[in-house]
Amino acid sequence: MIRMMFRLCLVWCVLTAGIGTAWSADPVDDPGWKEIVDKAAGQEVYWKAWAGQEATNSYIRWVTEEVRARFGIVLHHVKITNPSELVSGTLAEKTAGKNTDGATDLLWINGENFLAMKENGLLFGPFVSDLPNVRKYVDMTTPSFTHDFTVPVEGFEAPWGLSQVVFIYDTAVTPNPPKNMQELLAYAKAHPGRITHPQVRYFMGYTFLKQALYEMVEDRSELLAPATDENFDRVTAPLWAWYDELRPHLWSRGTRFPESGQIQNQLLADGEVDLSLSFWPFEASQMIRSGMFPKTVRTYVMDIGTIGNANFLAIPYNSSSREAAMVVINFLLSPEAQLLSQDPTVRGTFSVLDMDRLPEEYRRKFAEMDLGPATLSAKELGTPLAEPHPSWLNRLVDEWHERYAD
Repeated sequence: MIRMMFRLCLVWCVLTAGIGTAWSADPVDDPGWKEIVDKAAGQEVYWKAWAGQEATNSYIRWVTEEVRARFGIVLHHVKITNPSELVSGTLAEKTAGKNTDGATDLLWINGENFLAMKENGLLFGPFVSDLPNVRKYVDMTTPSFTHDFTVPVEGFEAPWGLSQVVFIYDTAVTPNPPKNMQELLAYAKAHPGRITHPQVRYFMGYTFLKQALYEMVEDRSELLAPATDENFDRVTAPLWAWYDELRPHLWSRGTRFPESGQIQNQLLADGEVDLSLSFWPFEASQMIRSGMFPKTVRTYVMDIGTIGNANFLAIPYNSSSREAAMVVINFLLSPEAQLLSQDPTVRGTFSVLDMDRLPEEYRRKFAEMDLGPATLSAKELGTPLAEPHPSWLNRLVDEWHERYAD
């Protein structure tokens, strides 16, 4: 950990070299915000956040040190691996009548979990428009910021990073990877056992199904509305017909699947499969840098594009440290924190800030950043496909298990 913190500090010094003015993460000319910052001092924030990526864990450790030094906030990273943990704890507290002093103060949240918390009245807010760095640097009219998996955000969560599906391949092994799901089927038939996907209860597994469904559905707009008993079978029928053909040609004949995207990356690195996929466009470059992937690995998106979304932060309704949670979120949306977050040698997540609103020094630093050899530019990634309505997710997973799980 000491070596990682030293590296973060070193990278930060390099990134900020030449920036003459220290841009404040928390303007003090706003009396209302100053009052929030003052109240935040000494508060403890328990942040439930996915712990599946060491680069992000290290970045959060850096944030922990910064908010303690700058604001007197004690930040605890509550590491989770199962997204359902984001909802279950607060829901249990509400059911028990614990409407104050909740165990959680900050959530890294998306999609179906945001919908569940919003519908059950488990969120504090709206608060996003109160954040100075949102007002200064974030274009909150951006569709992926106003809606989370088609669900209106309405100020109850703040975006802090961008994700999009990329497919990963080794140019030395697979010079012409499949660019759509029909080509993927043909490739699997021609190369039995060389294609797979993560388990569908893992988010990269069900994302693979959603990506395939986007290509199969006749009217993609139907995916942006709730799935119902009336439309689910009709809309998904082409997906299952395609998957029926695909499954016998998958790795292990479709009888077992990698438990995570990271494990599928390892299968690619070991030469067992020819494709992997990730929701982190920077991940392949990071794996090249670590020595896990050969230098010939690259990423691409499908012909129709790939699913993308914003990562959001929310505050539970019964947090006793709301002010500190808001200050932490505001800091995460500062140019300095976003710059470090995007750096592929640190975390590697595209920034949510509007580059046109940034001071010139920061625009230059973002523009000059080396994204890595396997990282697509924003232009190459293209406009992401919108996440389907959350109701499609559970139905897809349940239907897959009913059809294919032994």
